[in-house]
Amino acid sequence: MSAVTPGLVCSHHHLYSALARGMPSPPKTPTTFVEILEQVWWRLDLALDMEMVRWSAMLGALEALEHGTTAIIDHHSAPNAIEGSLSVIAEACEEVGVRVACAYEVTDRNGPDGAARGLEENRRFLSEGGKGWVGAHACFTLSPETLDGVAGLAEDLDAGVHIHVHEGPEDIGAGDRLADLAKDSWLIAHAVFLERDLSGTILHNAESNMNNSVGYANPSRFSNPVALGTDGIGGDMLGSFRAAYLRHRESDVTATPDSAWSWLETGWDLFPEARGDVVTWSHDPMEPWHLAFTPGVRPLDVVVGGETVLKDGVATRVDGAEIRAKATEQASRLHGKL
Repeated sequence: MSAVTPGLVCSHHHLYSALARGMPSPPKTPTTFVEILEQVWWRLDLALDMEMVRWSAMLGALEALEHGTTAIIDHHSAPNAIEGSLSVIAEACEEVGVRVACAYEVTDRNGPDGAARGLEENRRFLSEGGKGWVGAHACFTLSPETLDGVAGLAEDLDAGVHIHVHEGPEDIGAGDRLADLAKDSWLIAHAVFLERDLSGTILHNAESNMNNSVGYANPSRFSNPVALGTDGIGGDMLGSFRAAYLRHRESDVTATPDSAWSWLETGWDLFPEARGDVVTWSHDPMEPWHLAFTPGVRPLDVVVGGETVLKDGVATRVDGAEIRAKATEQASRLHGKL
């Protein structure tokens, strides 16, 4: 038996993370969230070049498609390959047959020139008709001037902002800094330590927050819409739903799968085009009380924009084996630079 749903949406992804698997251990064991960023993720993104960006996006899009995810909201960082990077990601996802909305992560951690180049990449991509948000890293790596530049650019382009907020305790004061800037169109990623109301959609990343040991965001405490993301840990949104449900139940024994499923459904509000995509699954019924306790559910066929892009579990537009081989080559290059 099988059932049909719209395409799933990953509301917060870092596609470049597809090349992180198997990367060398950091110089020393991180003991804080900032040390995890400094010794793992910021070392990795500094080493990215455009070929790595392309093949990480190809692999990330392929794996999302193979899990019934037809739309990705990506948050990108490649300080030494900024210009044109969002177009490379968009073209890679289009080649696979997956929808994407892009943002470049503006930050001051690589100096004022890096921040200016990040702003310009967002401006260029969105002005040329690309789908996405203006990206920003987090308040603790943004000067007041750069944060104002991000918000101003979004206002000029009639776009939202996609930003990490209070993922770790180091992002102190973020809520107060954003209170007069954030709008309903903003995407507020993580919000683990957020203690005040902000406009926007909360992006909950249960697996990543557990992996980084930053604590539980408990998104049910917010009146905001809540959507699920993976924060770069693949594109399996059923897995993300299951993790979100189990983590929520760990802190509230009365919690049911319905709340976490509603967070999954919010993705369609952020990426409405995915509602028209059609995923035929290996399991029936596709409803939260079954899926919370049924591992191994997979898509059989996926139709995006009227085109079958996955048939009998196999991508139709691209050679999956070739993508994995090319991505492995790029991962080896990347790891050799760390």
